[in-house]
Amino acid sequence: MAPYLTSPLESVDSALISATKAAPALVAPEPEHCPGPESNLAGQGDACAGCPNQAICASAPKGPDPDVPLITQRLAGISHKILVLSGKGGVGKSTFTTMLAHAFASNPSNTVGIMDTDICGPSIPKMMGVESETIHVTSTGWEPVWVSDNLGVMSVQFMLPNRDDAVIWRGAKKNGLIKQFLKDVEWGVMDYLVIDTPPGTSDEHLSVNGYLKESGVDGAVLVTTPQEVALLDVRKEIDFCRKAGIRILGLVENMSGFVCPKCTHTSEIFRATTGGGRRLAQETGIPFLGAVPLDSRIGMACDFGESFFDNFPDSPTCRALKEVVRNVGSEMGVKAEDVLGEE
Repeated sequence: MAPYLTSPLESVDSALISATKAAPALVAPEPEHCPGPESNLAGQGDACAGCPNQAICASAPKGPDPDVPLITQRLAGISHKILVLSGKGGVGKSTFTTMLAHAFASNPSNTVGIMDTDICGPSIPKMMGVESETIHVTSTGWEPVWVSDNLGVMSVQFMLPNRDDAVIWRGAKKNGLIKQFLKDVEWGVMDYLVIDTPPGTSDEHLSVNGYLKESGVDGAVLVTTPQEVALLDVRKEIDFCRKAGIRILGLVENMSGFVCPKCTHTSEIFRATTGGGRRLAQETGIPFLGAVPLDSRIGMACDFGESFFDNFPDSPTCRALKEVVRNVGSEMGVKAEDVLGEE
């Protein structure tokens, strides 16, 4: 028997709407195949029969979340919002997010924020060197944790009692926290908000896109590695973006060769058996932003919470990253000198 999928025929538009609806207060845990209390099928699906929540879900409001206009107002001071996506895990999305943010913040005229929506695997605070920090609440909302004067971070990691505590949540609770990150955080006036996402095309992605529909997203940067196993899932992410109406700023091929830190020779660790990211970009008609080679010092910089971008500015990987960042800025209509502060 084939595995059962909840709401298998739900369109992307319906999923986006249901992901941003206010969740009703339930009196019992959701059953295994629950369509979701915010779904249009809430209280009406086969899995709803006999559920203590059936009447609650069936009578819950089905309209758009009234908090969406509040989110739009809260984010009005942010000039550019960028999603970092990939259908595949382990391709370096979070690492790329931190380097992209550090690159933007290298221009002292820019103010940059990172929003970590990987609720179950929040690694951004560790990579940014602020893992032990906590969220400060003021009269205007939650304050981001500031890595430097012009670079702030928000993550669920700051809310955990212990750094190794697991976040074991279903979709509704994850969606609720993402809404709080957008509605309750005092982001203020910023040039760039970079949103790191988990792998896939599910709850977190639908929620972020749904909540940001009114305020607008500049687009998504898709991250892949050269091998076909990664490209398979990135193709699905491209399809998701097109169905969800998310503009694709371009594709980055991460781990594109290995740069020896001593002789700087590049070796092909993950060989592009089907042409890699560049060919995928050509086949799907999206911009190819560049290839970023592996460098063992990136891992060390992330482990110690330091900026690879600042510590190794002349490395081949950093030069490649700068080119990617310039291309991202170009796709958003930002002048090169305004992106990195270079003449």
